[in-house]
Order: sequence, then C-alpha cells, then structure tokens
Amino acid sequence: MTASFYTLQAQDGLARCGRLHTAHGTIDTPCFMPVATLGSVKGLRHRDILESGTQMILANTYHLMLRPGIDTIRQSGGLHNFMNWQKPILTDSGGFQVWSLAQLAKINDDGVTFRSHLDGSAHTLSPRNVIDAQYDLNSTITMPLDQCVNWDAPVETVQESVNRTCRWAEQSQKAFKKRDGYGLFAIVQGALDLEQRALCARNLVQLDLDGYAIGGLSVGEDKATREHVLTATVPLLPSNKPRYLMGVGRPLDIVSAVAQGIDMMDCVLPTRCGRTAKAFTWTGEMNLMNKQYAQDFQPLDATCPCPTCRDHHRSYLHHLFKSKEMLAATLLTLHNVVFYQQLMARLRQAICDGNVTETAHAIENQMKTLS
Repeated sequence: MTASFYTLQAQDGLARCGRLHTAHGTIDTPCFMPVATLGSVKGLRHRDILESGTQMILANTYHLMLRPGIDTIRQSGGLHNFMNWQKPILTDSGGFQVWSLAQLAKINDDGVTFRSHLDGSAHTLSPRNVIDAQYDLNSTITMPLDQCVNWDAPVETVQESVNRTCRWAEQSQKAFKKRDGYGLFAIVQGALDLEQRALCARNLVQLDLDGYAIGGLSVGEDKATREHVLTATVPLLPSNKPRYLMGVGRPLDIVSAVAQGIDMMDCVLPTRCGRTAKAFTWTGEMNLMNKQYAQDFQPLDATCPCPTCRDHHRSYLHHLFKSKEMLAATLLTLHNVVFYQQLMARLRQAICDGNVTETAHAIENQMKTLS
C-alpha cells in the first residue's frame, strides 16, 4: 500500500477532513457509507445512489458467501462488475453477523463454524478464507474477521475476544495481497472495557495496517456510554490513518463522532427508516404514517435537493405508506440517503472553514425531534 492511501486535508479541533485514494476513486472524508449488504442499497437504483452524493458503499462478505456465492461473483469479474457499481466498496467480514446470529455459530481460535440462516447448511469463516473471499470480490477495503461480544459481557469473555481479534488480524495481514489503492483495516474490540480497548488498539496499531475501525459499539449500550468509549479509543489510533466507526448511526451521533475525529461511518438507519416511514430532515425526524401529514402539501424538506422533496409533498408520501405502495419506500429511502450525504458535506465544509463546533451546535439546535 502506498503512503498516499490517506491524506489529511484540514483539521478543526479533533475533527478531520481528508481523502482516501483508492483503486476505485477518491473519497472525501468524513464520509458515510450506505449499507448494501447483498450488493444492493435496498430500494434504490445504483444511479440514484450515485446521484445522492454517495462515494462508497458497504457490502457483507458473510451474506454474499451464502448467496449468490463468492465464486459466482468472482466469475462475473468481482463485486463491482456483478452489481455494476464502479466506485469504492468496503466489505465487512461477517464478524458482526456471527455475533447477531450467535445461536447458529460456534467460535474457536481457528474461526467460526455456523449454520446458514437461509437453509441450515454448514459453513466456516476463518481469518484466511475471509480475506481470500474479499480478494475474489475485489473489495476496495477489506475487513478482517473479528469477534464482537455483548456490551455487558463478563471480563473473561471480553479478554478472550480481544486476544482472538488481535491474533486474527495478524493472520489476516499475512493472507492479504497488497495492491495499490486497496486497503486492509483492523477492528478494535473490547466491549465497554477501556483497558481491553486500549490493549486491542495498541496491538493492532503495531501491525501498521491501512486503517483502523472501532467495532462492538451501538449494540445495545446507551449513547453516553458509547461516547465515553469512543472518546477514550479514538486518540489511541494513528493520526495518519483513516478511522472508521462501525454501525453508527443517527445524524446527531454522526455529528458527535466526527467532532471526535472519526472519518468513516456506516449504518442501516437511512434505508431501514426509509422502509418504515421515518424521514430525517433538518428540523428532526418525521413519521409519515402520522395523521397530521394526511393533508400536508409541503415538501418533505424544502431545503433538500433530492427528487422526493422536489417532486412530491408530505400528503402524497403519507398516502403511499398508508396504501403500502412500493414507491413509498423508494422515495423516502432516496431522501434519507441524500440527507445523510448532505450532512457529511456540511461537516466537511465546516472542518475546512474552521467552524465545526458552531456547525455541530447549529445542527443539534435545528434537529428538534418531530413526531
């Protein structure tokens, strides 16, 4: 990996504005990655995703391994060709899914054996085969196999998961095929134990990988606790490498994370909420199923440039959701993804202008919760 994989452009306090230089294009950070678990951002055409301002998406090795299968994607020329998305793709290894589907999995030092949630067939994830699979996918950024545990797990379980995550990261580094414009990140685990987080970070930083992720958060802990862990962990990560907070989150969580020095984030919320009538706007969250929108002919958000806000009003969206029309989820998902990308652009500009604190406060004041 060349030294220019990540370059810092500007900094305001702890918040950073930078660039990732990848084989599939340059990414301005801080950035948000919509989740495309199965090679699809649910409800959206790829053209819509591209026009939303999205620079990179996240797909999942575990799920793609089960269906359609890594070999099918490899034969098509990789995931970019398979789904016809030529911009960067980060692929998660499946460690989080192993945690969330724990009743189907068994973990030991060699990896994870599990039963498919689709058909019950037996499969194995190991540090090496996860890296090999992502090579076949031609992933722009590869994530290693890690072990996520419950936020309230006993200390012995946390220690075991940290030790295993560090060993697996070292094995992943050996299996990873270095190519210019492609990166391998490490994942810092440790639940809510700050000592274990620090130990994990120190061990992983010694590997000098291309970026560092913080995993195992947003798994049930409260916001104050998550921010406490984040505040303690971010300074332990290299300043010359991108920092990725996995699975977070709501718009104000993103604002807070950026202010603490996070460069990359992903979350299912903009798409999941788009399917359940929840809209993110600059004045707060809206539930379009509520009766108050039945004869509300205003745009969803008058300041939003997306086609949904430009071409339709709240009453129509309310009607679509009440009628269970497929178009409802598409229109609202598109708006939510555009909103998230507008939020990131606003934060990037604020960092470059040196007023990220004032901007963060303004966003917090704007986004008063609506029902």
